[in-house]
Amino acid sequence: MYQKLFRGLGKNEYDVIAIGGGAAGLNIASFMAKAGFKTLLIEKDEQNIGGDCLHSGCVPSKALIHAAREVKMARRAGEFGITVSGEVDMKAVRSYIESRQAIIREHENAEYLRRQNMDVVIGEAAFSGRDRVQVAGREYIGRKIVIATGSNPRPLSVPGVEAVDTVHTNETIFTVDSLPKELLVIGGGPVGIEVAQAFACLGSTVTVIHNGDTILPHDDHAMVRVLETRLAEDGVTIHTNSEAVRFLSGGEVQVRGRDGELFTVEFDTVFAAIGREVGVNGLELEKGGIRTDKNKKIELDAYLRTTNRRVFVCGDAAGGMQFTHAAELHAGIILNNFFSPRRRRLSFDSFAWVTYTDPEVAAFGLAEAELKKRGIRYEVLESDFSRDDRAIIDGYRHGKLKLFVHKGRLLGGTMVAPGAGELIQELILANTTRLPLRTIFGKTYPYPTATRINRSVLSRYYGAKLTRAAKVVLKALYH
Repeated sequence: MYQKLFRGLGKNEYDVIAIGGGAAGLNIASFMAKAGFKTLLIEKDEQNIGGDCLHSGCVPSKALIHAAREVKMARRAGEFGITVSGEVDMKAVRSYIESRQAIIREHENAEYLRRQNMDVVIGEAAFSGRDRVQVAGREYIGRKIVIATGSNPRPLSVPGVEAVDTVHTNETIFTVDSLPKELLVIGGGPVGIEVAQAFACLGSTVTVIHNGDTILPHDDHAMVRVLETRLAEDGVTIHTNSEAVRFLSGGEVQVRGRDGELFTVEFDTVFAAIGREVGVNGLELEKGGIRTDKNKKIELDAYLRTTNRRVFVCGDAAGGMQFTHAAELHAGIILNNFFSPRRRRLSFDSFAWVTYTDPEVAAFGLAEAELKKRGIRYEVLESDFSRDDRAIIDGYRHGKLKLFVHKGRLLGGTMVAPGAGELIQELILANTTRLPLRTIFGKTYPYPTATRINRSVLSRYYGAKLTRAAKVVLKALYH
């Protein structure tokens, strides 16, 4: 049947070609292959199938965080009379990380993907025309082509850095065999802060240098302040509005602080988390009729199409939000627009993200700054966890929740709490589907589940609507 449908395609002709075997490319290629379309996946290195997420991003970082939390909880057992001592064996931690990757790699490898009815070619891809790419001298033609080449960690360019034995990035930090005694983290975004706290919990002395006013600059400052307190308790020292000026000999770095003063920080290990660069080098985009801007970023429209309308960009290579689930969002839009006459535009109005620290910082929908920028009317519903029964029981009364609502609908919100990324899932659903808040409020929550905090803040919201006039009406109706 397939041959009857697509008999017009030659040996090296495909319905879709995905360049890049990370989350973005796999989402596109996997669906198209399952749907019966002739699909080609190109990955320059067979060992990289699965992409940054599997090899040097989400999977190893969350496995490291899991190990660090287990160690932290073990050390806290002294509160209950159990004494735990000893140093962390980083080889055991690394082994745990690699074992988790190995499980996931079972369904993210070339052999497995070929069994899923897609062709997989290993090698560097470059455009050779508007509808074709070359790999190792062989040309492949695609009715549609998706660039999903990901991104790479931005290199550290501080004077004297060449004298540092190793400057780790996310591509190498999860493979260290010994625990750093003094870890210097440059960059206070999600990656830097997650790694900083994890190593502090494992036993490292950690210092973070961040050149902005606050760590996690894209998150609500009130939520970040709660996290900063917990980071300090874990032994993480943070210098904001600061920058590394020069690496000195003997394992020191000179830092310019917020008031312009110079001071030094000692280290034996450096981790740089200063952002990422899109990975489009070597693609010869001009041969594909694909324009880039002065920063070498591919020009895209709202449908993730390039200036060559048969070529799309998915995932980190598109710039903007660089998350695995952003790649999934991109893929959903591209696939929809392959088939549906009702084309979808890229929008992050219902997007969500989580920083997997302890406590987690989670956000979804429109942030307060964006609501103000757009002139959208909203109410703020805020609650801390100080009187939440589950928080009292489990010891996280420091948690906070903030929601932005208008006319009974949820526009966005943010939370800081252990497991915040899970606790906000029903709120994300309400925001994405425009579900009325009364639906959440009317739901029965088993006691004492942690998500009762969501009902609690809405209870106060509806309680405030019991005006004097409303009470008069209720008394009249009572029988």
